[in-house]
Amino acid sequence: MSADVTALLYLVSAVLFVLALRGLSSPVTSRQGNFFGMAGMTIAVLTTLALAAPSSATAWILIIAGIGIGGAIGATIARRIPMTAMPQLVAGFHSLVGLAAVMVAAAALYAPAAFGIGAPGAIHGASLVEMSIGVVIGAITFTGSIIAFLKLDGRMSGKPIMLPARHLINIAIAALIVILVIAFVTSESHGLFWTITLLSLLIGVLIIIPIGGADMPVVISMLNSYSGWAAAGIGFTLGNTALIITGALVGASGAILSYIMCKGMNRSFISVILGGFGGETAGPAGGDGEQKPVKLGSAEDAAFLMKNSGKVIIVPGYGMAVAQAQHALREMADVLKENGVEVKYAIHPVAGRMPGHMNVLLAEANVPYDEVFELEDINSEFAQSDVAFVIGANDVTNPAAEDDPSSPIYGMPVLQVWKAGTVMFVKRSLASGYAGIDNPLFYNDNTMMLLGDAKKMAEEIVKGM
Repeated sequence: MSADVTALLYLVSAVLFVLALRGLSSPVTSRQGNFFGMAGMTIAVLTTLALAAPSSATAWILIIAGIGIGGAIGATIARRIPMTAMPQLVAGFHSLVGLAAVMVAAAALYAPAAFGIGAPGAIHGASLVEMSIGVVIGAITFTGSIIAFLKLDGRMSGKPIMLPARHLINIAIAALIVILVIAFVTSESHGLFWTITLLSLLIGVLIIIPIGGADMPVVISMLNSYSGWAAAGIGFTLGNTALIITGALVGASGAILSYIMCKGMNRSFISVILGGFGGETAGPAGGDGEQKPVKLGSAEDAAFLMKNSGKVIIVPGYGMAVAQAQHALREMADVLKENGVEVKYAIHPVAGRMPGHMNVLLAEANVPYDEVFELEDINSEFAQSDVAFVIGANDVTNPAAEDDPSSPIYGMPVLQVWKAGTVMFVKRSLASGYAGIDNPLFYNDNTMMLLGDAKKMAEEIVKGM
């Protein structure tokens, strides 16, 4: 295949990737965006195979077997994974990109001639720099994503793990990595390469374990950005234009998304990296031990109030995802609409445990896109609504973010559900949310707590109506 044709095909795949990102920016066009992404990846893979076609049958067999095995595993996981486990699945896939970057860098070090970057002991200086950057970012992405996966999957505590003098330790390790990279570029020492790899793997763990609670969605988007830059590093090592472009797109979009998420929480990116606030707690709300009165309600109470309302705004959260209550919730909304009630859904930027988590779940339940609104578009409507129905959300509706300067989430934009005529909270218990912070809204006079499983509660409300 000629260089001009290769460049043209890579350009086409890059354009398709850009269209894919644009499509994925909205639930309405997300399916089309997925198709663009798949088409772009297919063109890029086929072009790469045609460009560097293996000369032996054995090599072709290995390539086809690798694609077949990987594709089968990916398809199986995609079909079986529940939507509630999507955040940890994304983290797991990010780790594979990081691991691939490390392995490609190692392959380039031991067989540079195969990559066209020189010979053993005489690798081009620029290639050594690219290799070093790729292995550092890749290793950090790998272990950081593994820790994120364990936290999100409940195999490790969601609470931040604060090591003594952690900032000093991280700075020292980072400085040592820089020094070792300089030494590696000048010496091409295999021992230094693996030392850099091990230190990068370590710092990947150290920068993620102190992050927890409400900062986990930012971690997911941050690791997404890291995986993109790791892929771009692989592209430079392989001299593959498509991989460089793709990696840069993912890296840049992940970084922008991280910024948007931090803005949605009124937190700086640096403050998240230096250690998130909060963590899961099992204790009751009201950390001072005071037993505060709450108004408990039943499904029948909720059904009566909502059926006789003019406007209901539904606020979904991670509790809805855990209970897989999205289908029952949509059925409840359908019944309300049949009774002449106006129904809207309010989505907070960091609701759930990954960006867009609630949007995906509602789309899965075939909730009309025009009924779903983001925080800045819906907040002004709570004051005109009869009921704010909060199902599984907590921190994103906490008024302490607006009126308690001592609260760790002070300044974070939240959904102002307390302005509705009645606030209904569907929760398993009065325990604090993922940020580990008590929600004073539970004790307001216009709040009704509906304690129980979110799916069963929604189903019972439907029966009550």
